[in-house]
Amino acid sequence: MVSFRDLRTRAPVWLGLRSQTLNHGSGLAQLLSLAVDYAVFHSVDLLIRVESSILRDKQMNPLSTRRDFLRTTAAAGTGLLLSHPASAAKNKSVLLFTKSSGFEHAVIKTSNGDPSIAEAAIRGFSTQNKFDLAASKDGRIFDSKEFHEYAAVVFFTTGDLTQEGTDKNPPMSQQGKQAFLDAIQNGLGFVGIHAASDTFHTQPDPQDLSNRYVAHGQQSDPYLRMLGGEFIIHGQAKDPRLQTANVIINDPKFPGLEGVQSPVSLMEEWYSMKDFAPDLHVICTLDTSTMNGLAYKRAPYPVVWARLQGRGRVFYNAIGDRPENWQNQFHLNLLAGGIRWAIGDVSATVSLNLKTAAPGYAEIPPPYPPPAK
Repeated sequence: MVSFRDLRTRAPVWLGLRSQTLNHGSGLAQLLSLAVDYAVFHSVDLLIRVESSILRDKQMNPLSTRRDFLRTTAAAGTGLLLSHPASAAKNKSVLLFTKSSGFEHAVIKTSNGDPSIAEAAIRGFSTQNKFDLAASKDGRIFDSKEFHEYAAVVFFTTGDLTQEGTDKNPPMSQQGKQAFLDAIQNGLGFVGIHAASDTFHTQPDPQDLSNRYVAHGQQSDPYLRMLGGEFIIHGQAKDPRLQTANVIINDPKFPGLEGVQSPVSLMEEWYSMKDFAPDLHVICTLDTSTMNGLAYKRAPYPVVWARLQGRGRVFYNAIGDRPENWQNQFHLNLLAGGIRWAIGDVSATVSLNLKTAAPGYAEIPPPYPPPAK
């Protein structure tokens, strides 16, 4: 049987070997592990002093001495347990999915193995916001076991993702799409950026876009019902397509909007949308009063929102077409806040406010006339 004194004799040798081994690790890991080792050594030293005291005193009062031993060793054990540093909480994993079955935006294009503008920006704030980012354009991921390891999925996508489409990357399977929607229902977070509302349009979706000007409600594609709205059209070249408009902050307490003064002026390719879910919590609306073009002949409507889909948290942000907005702190902070809320790292009140924040939300703008032949 090894005595406490044997442990103390052997401890310096053991600690020396541990120090040599830890020289190959990171500085922080070395410090934390050595702190635990020295806590063990000093706790053993305390037990030795207790043992010596018992040997001196056991002839005097055996019962009292035993009680003291148990009390002191319990204290030493507690000190040893508390000496272990609390394990740092593992970062949650987030998947950025950027397949383009329809139009492929410049900000999600990759080149020569370099990340896209959007990926680089999100990766840039991921560490500060304590999540790990993976990126993919491969729709087969939704059929994989790996998919279920993510706390949230971020979409910057277009078109029918079950089709190979524009970027020629592997599409989602129908089973993968259903697995994705089921995962959100069961607690997966979802973040949609800009063209995520230009994805899985309710069919048919002819080239004249006529079906997009129809409010389909509960007959909309299940993806759009989960998202909470659908893209109709944006301003056309003569409007012009890119316009500076005021973003009205309807919920200044939402994560990422702390200290932001409403309105925020921003140049963007502004989407005109419809079929807003009745349970939306509207975070920002677009002030259309100063905008040009038929797409914006309507009352202010939501452009940033949050909602719950079963146990899943859903966040959508219509900003993101312009490369320069991926350096804009308002946009980046808002997006970071949305991701943190979607993965459950921060809380927010997402009460229904669609009718009060955007009373004219149900308006659908007049269509553009067909191009002259």
